[in-house]
Amino acid sequence: MTHRIGLIVFDGMTLLDVCGPAEVFRLSDRANDTYKLEFISPRGGRIRTSSGIQIDSTASTQIAGLDTLLVAGGENLVDQPLESDLLATVERLAAGAERVASVCTGAFVLAQLGLLDGRHATTHWRYATELGRRYPNVKVQPDVIHIRDGRYMSSAGITAGIDLALAMVEDDLGAEDARAVARELVMFMQRPGGQSQYSTALRRPAVNSEPLRRLMDEVVAAPGKEHTLPSMARTIGVSTRHLNRLFQAEVGMTPSRWLEEARVDAAQALILDGYLINQVAHLSGFGSDETLRRAFARHFGTTPSAFRDRFATTRTASRL
Repeated sequence: MTHRIGLIVFDGMTLLDVCGPAEVFRLSDRANDTYKLEFISPRGGRIRTSSGIQIDSTASTQIAGLDTLLVAGGENLVDQPLESDLLATVERLAAGAERVASVCTGAFVLAQLGLLDGRHATTHWRYATELGRRYPNVKVQPDVIHIRDGRYMSSAGITAGIDLALAMVEDDLGAEDARAVARELVMFMQRPGGQSQYSTALRRPAVNSEPLRRLMDEVVAAPGKEHTLPSMARTIGVSTRHLNRLFQAEVGMTPSRWLEEARVDAAQALILDGYLINQVAHLSGFGSDETLRRAFARHFGTTPSAFRDRFATTRTASRL
């Protein structure tokens, strides 16, 4: 049975918010003949994206029978008042859709309509605080890739729309179909919904010291090596005391704390790539299963095995 997906587009939208999910559905459709895509704009006709690329021949709002409605994002949804015809279009089409979703700042449209009141939702990390400020009834989750609450789904910024679409394919057709599409897209991995929008390492401010930056890059590239405080100090030719001062001044923590965070990031990626827990412990530099388990307990309040079980799929747990 054909599943009809309406993609809401508008002047100033971010092109990848739509073309990323559209490619996921197209690639899945080659084998399954499942999806029919409709590009819909408030007035129909041609629209111009934020990059200047134009989409011709969009459908008008006179369309019905959608199974999924997906609202793209764009900076103008945050910087400018939301247009009444866009809101009216989404409100009318969402009423009859089985599944309603947003990519990036498309969540602002759903929130303005009250569709996310009392629900968990996410958006681009840059705008998560603003989403919560404007719409206090929305339970904003600023640090997830995508999330589902009832029939509503939302994703983080831009490329996260691909992860969202893969999760939809998995819901509709199963995990193997979703993985096959991910392989076609040459994606490094399918990021599960509850995963962080960015790693611990990326949350830290950029460092100004070139030797320290080089050291951190070397550790991230090979976390399984025998990195210790003395060995890291030798790498950049400083004393352990000076290395401590550098890390405190530029990273805001001790070298040992940062090293553990870098190894936890590596362990997460290895678990999601399918490595056994004992292999993960060795490759990420923790050495033993027990040391890895203690690190996960400190950072996540869970075990590596529980983390693997939770994130072994593109899906995120539904919020009911």
